[in-house]
Amino acid sequence: MTNPARIRGRAAALQIENLDTDQIMPKQFLRGIDKSGLNEGLFYDLRFDTEGRPRPDFVLNQAAYAGISVLVGGSNFGCGSSREHAVWGLLQFGIRAVVAPSFAEIFFSNAMNNRLLLVTLPPDEIAKLILDTKNPAGNVVDIDVASQTLRSQSVHTGFDLAGRHRRMFLEGLDNIGLSLKYRDQINVFAAGHWQTQPWLKDVAARVRARLFST
Repeated sequence: MTNPARIRGRAAALQIENLDTDQIMPKQFLRGIDKSGLNEGLFYDLRFDTEGRPRPDFVLNQAAYAGISVLVGGSNFGCGSSREHAVWGLLQFGIRAVVAPSFAEIFFSNAMNNRLLLVTLPPDEIAKLILDTKNPAGNVVDIDVASQTLRSQSVHTGFDLAGRHRRMFLEGLDNIGLSLKYRDQINVFAAGHWQTQPWLKDVAARVRARLFST
């Protein structure tokens, strides 16, 4: 299985400031009832022309960047609407981490909750990392969540990560899995809550049963 806490692979730079989720995952790819096929919609209007032909100048259409694991972006990456499909599409495309100077708040939450690692670095480190992506011989990025470090040919730096996000990556958990780690404490709290306020327990189910009992 893929280790969510260690990401090592080639990177590509997408130097677009304020890249919004509409550009990451256009609206026409939001109509499905599941997550399948979103890799085809990722950056669609940037990857393809109006006739559906790949744009040869777009970085992800170039052979040197096929199968990348890391995307290096501009500031305020993921702004715009809150569509989680943008995160799912990036993951389906094979991107396991995005490195940028800053991220939009909702996109950040969606990404980390789905174990798409977001790493925030200062602009000067981003600039060096972008240069590394343009060198085929040295284009390898190694991100270690345990030590909270990122290495490339020219960059060796640390990054900040909230404790709960670090634990999610180290233990391979999503939000639900992390919550279930506290199952015993939740059950104790719930039992005390229902004991002191029993009239609130299952109130919706009891009302529904009364309404449809006749």
